[in-house]
Amino acid sequence: MNGRWAEKMRVISGTCKGRPLLAVPGKGTRPTVDKVKESIFNMIGPYFEGGTALDLYAGTGGLGIEALSRGIDKVIFVDINRKAIDIIKQNLQSTGFGDKAEVYKNDSHRALKALIKRGLKFDFIFLDPPYAEQKVETELAVLYDYQLLNPNASIVVETDASVELVERVGRIEKVKETEYGNTKITVYQMRDEWEEGAEEL
Repeated sequence: MNGRWAEKMRVISGTCKGRPLLAVPGKGTRPTVDKVKESIFNMIGPYFEGGTALDLYAGTGGLGIEALSRGIDKVIFVDINRKAIDIIKQNLQSTGFGDKAEVYKNDSHRALKALIKRGLKFDFIFLDPPYAEQKVETELAVLYDYQLLNPNASIVVETDASVELVERVGRIEKVKETEYGNTKITVYQMRDEWEEGAEEL
């Protein structure tokens, strides 16, 4: 990650608007640029009256911190990269959100298993996996099958623009999709009720 990324990384809106965020050194973490981040929160918010979120491939923690700045009560951050975990903790400290966050070094599969054991449920989930390691459909199935979603929960998926994602998994339904250059943002929503006669996948 070069200096250009670091200069542009900031909280866009909410209580910490304009607060700079540290970047993860190296090229292993792909940050969500401001234009895409703004689009994401316009699609699902843009502001919130509480709720709990999961940032499963957190990187710098930018999406989860943006959610906290816009009114989310609590975010669980997960990343497998030790450098990313350190940066997330520093960014949480600088924004004052440390008491509203849990940060774990783990891969997505083990993290989801741990969350299932705790019986947690989320209102918002951010899935921004490395493009080479995307297993979005499998993770959507886990979220649905193990009841990790509250009614009407939103799931935001960031992928390469060439990736075609499924329309639905169970009662998780694709509701919005947009592209920015090489990036595609897909929003799914957990339907509280499914139409009578509709077939679940």
